[in-house]
Amino acid sequence: MRNLLLSAASILSAGAAAIVTSAQAAELPKGAAHSIVLVHGAFVDQTSWKPVADILSKKGYNVTLVENPLTSLAADVDATKQALAKQDGKTVLVGHSWGGVVITQAGNDPKVSALVYVSAFAPDVGQSLKTLSDSGPATEGTAAIHPDDKGNLYIDPKVFPSAVAADLPPQIAESLANHQLPLNHVAFEAPVDTAAWRDKPTFYVITTKDKVIAPEVQKMFADRMRAHVTDVSGSHASLVVHADEVAAVIEKATLAK
Repeated sequence: MRNLLLSAASILSAGAAAIVTSAQAAELPKGAAHSIVLVHGAFVDQTSWKPVADILSKKGYNVTLVENPLTSLAADVDATKQALAKQDGKTVLVGHSWGGVVITQAGNDPKVSALVYVSAFAPDVGQSLKTLSDSGPATEGTAAIHPDDKGNLYIDPKVFPSAVAADLPPQIAESLANHQLPLNHVAFEAPVDTAAWRDKPTFYVITTKDKVIAPEVQKMFADRMRAHVTDVSGSHASLVVHADEVAAVIEKATLAK
């Protein structure tokens, strides 16, 4: 999985190279949070954030990629809190997809100065990923999520490329589909008991061609949180394909007060 995502990152971050190079020597804006913690979603690992992380780290930000075990909400929140504990000063906490549930619970840490949701679930207190999935319109991606005999959830590999990663090269999307990291059903069903977005400046990247979380549902999340919204014309894999646009939103969040 790691090698596959790194391959995708290498191919698709090429377009952002000029931005990275031109900003390499720039100082961070006055008052900006210097630390950024990135939380990945289900079915992939932390390297899904590599294109965004590369852009931000080359600009001088301290970027940490959380490695979620995907075994339970508590386990992923704990991994995120461990990462936050290592940060020095104000930190922007970012989540993609399932990672939005994680940052909603973990984001009440006093170091967190802003939250960024990237095509992510954003529950309120008492809501779980299952609650949100059941209440929203069915999408190609969510309809294709099935458990194995151990209760681990996967997206049907035949559906994964078109539903999750339609704008990735087909061979990479197919390889990702066949090497998924499962999300345990316990995580899927666990409600959050904290909604950090109620007390933190919040940003949301809506992916307008998303077939996992419907764009209108993403807008509902963003409106409920009163988030600063940016629309990106991409799939659920926009954190890879549109890394420069996603990184720009995260940079804005570093200045939030």
